[in-house]
Formats: sequence, C-alpha cells, structure tokens
Amino acid sequence: VQQLVESGGGSAQAGGSLRLSCKASGYTYSVYCMGWFRQGPGKEREGIAAIDSDGSTIYADNVKGRFTISQDNANNTLYLQMNSLNPEDTAMYYCASAPNFLRRLCTPSYEMRHWGQGIQVTVSS
Repeated sequence: VQQLVESGGGSAQAGGSLRLSCKASGYTYSVYCMGWFRQGPGKEREGIAAIDSDGSTIYADNVKGRFTISQDNANNTLYLQMNSLNPEDTAMYYCASAPNFLRRLCTPSYEMRHWGQGIQVTVSS
C-alpha cells in the first residue's frame, strides 16, 4: 500500500505563489503516473497536472503556463509549483498515484489508485 501526504498549502494573495509537496511512503511503483487534483467549493474534482515516471508532463488548460508539476525520485516527493494564483484556484488539492506498467498516456484524467488526504489552498483577491 502506498501512502501520500500533502503539505505546503495555505493562503495567498492573487498573483502570488505557493508550492505543494506530496510525500509518498510505503510501496512505490517503478513505472507510474502521478497527478494533482483539486476540488473547489461547489465544484467537481478536476485533474490539473500529471507526470509519469519518465518525467513527461501534461496540464489542464486552466493551469497551463502557471503551474508546474515536478518530482524528486530520490525522496519520493511530488511537487506542484503554483504561480500567478487567482481566486478561482481556491480549492482542496490532492495528490494521487497509480501504477502504469502498460505505459499508457499519463494525463490529468488517468484513473488513480492512491490518494492523499488533501490540503486547502485559499487565494484572496
């Protein structure tokens, strides 16, 4: 079983930045897809960024150019650098992972198996 724990959330002003971290422990996959998801107030959960074990990334259109997903394999940590934040980015953010032994395209809509508990990000205008 893999455990995922997010950190780094909090509050920011519009135009500001935050960096989220997601530490993985327990079983780790050698070939995987990991991603960041969020659920805003009254909204459905949406995938916003994904990265595979080769480092290939895909972003949702509404965060492309503002958010960057990255990973530190040595420390089993996933990151989401969020710049140019706006109030619409206010949401609970989740990291997630899944094995990808068939090497399918890793996208923000990939069916994830393990989920973190989530962390709140609030952006004020």
